[in-house]
Amino acid sequence: MTTRILIVRTSSLGDLVHMLPAISDIARHVPDASIDWLAEEAFAEIPSWHPAVHEVIPVAHRRWRRHWWAADTRRERAALRATLGARRYDVVLDMQALMKSIWLVRQTRGVRHGLDWKSAREPLASLFYDVRHRVEFWQPAIVRQRALAAAAFGYAVEGPPDFGLHALTDGVAIEPAALIMPSASRDDKLWPDADWRQVFDDLQGRGLALRLLAGNEAEQARAQALIRGRADAAVLPRMGLRQVADQLARARIMVGLDSGLTHLSAGLGRPTIGIYKASTPVRTPLQGPAYTASLGERGQAPDAGRVRAAIAEALDEARADPPRADSPAPMGGAG
Repeated sequence: MTTRILIVRTSSLGDLVHMLPAISDIARHVPDASIDWLAEEAFAEIPSWHPAVHEVIPVAHRRWRRHWWAADTRRERAALRATLGARRYDVVLDMQALMKSIWLVRQTRGVRHGLDWKSAREPLASLFYDVRHRVEFWQPAIVRQRALAAAAFGYAVEGPPDFGLHALTDGVAIEPAALIMPSASRDDKLWPDADWRQVFDDLQGRGLALRLLAGNEAEQARAQALIRGRADAAVLPRMGLRQVADQLARARIMVGLDSGLTHLSAGLGRPTIGIYKASTPVRTPLQGPAYTASLGERGQAPDAGRVRAAIAEALDEARADPPRADSPAPMGGAG
């Protein structure tokens, strides 16, 4: 008998990546599960990459809130409400526990599970669940998500996180290139140009080409300025999520600011170094099947020397036990 499950976790990019191991756990422990996932339209590709996800239901809250009462927005919201109202789930699991997710949860049909008052970031959200679960707050996001799923379905969390992204990495040839993410959603996350240039010198001295990721025009301009005058260095054009994931899967190493793409790199099993300056890695450290290092702290950015040391450790470890493209690499160190 099929167990129909709806996961509610709409955003952001990094948060959806952190959810993937919990989906692997559910699929392993609830073998008859049919899992649907409500996700923000901009990130809906990420759940679709997991083989255990049956259907991704897109929601456009970020776009709708700009024109909430416009006719097109009201039609789209009504269509979503009709879609959710027409389905009956055995378990509706809200992995977000925010009031912005509750308006979606209230439109669903099924037994609604979520965090209890002491566990939720917005405690009022807990009042809208049929079943509430206690999960320790100050834990890494992946650990919390796996613990909540385990509580909802009555199993114990076992083993390292499995992101379920093997279809994106199996058979992929690793290229002699470093992927760099020097941009972030906030200026207070940016790292000094002089430090980046030291890191670039180090990577190129190891024979690696530089490939920089950038989104909008300002990020493109900043990235171009960082590599000006360097040979074998380029800013990649703006791409869709799948194209970015393909670039990350082929990279020898990834170095980036605390961003969703840096967490995606770790989930894909690439050696990944994250630079934290305006946020703490306590709750969102990099995790993945290869080497990861989460460097810095809120108000205390790592210097170039520390990042270069992590690069050396990551590449030396990979040389000692090179990852195969068709299987997960061994667990690496963490900074």
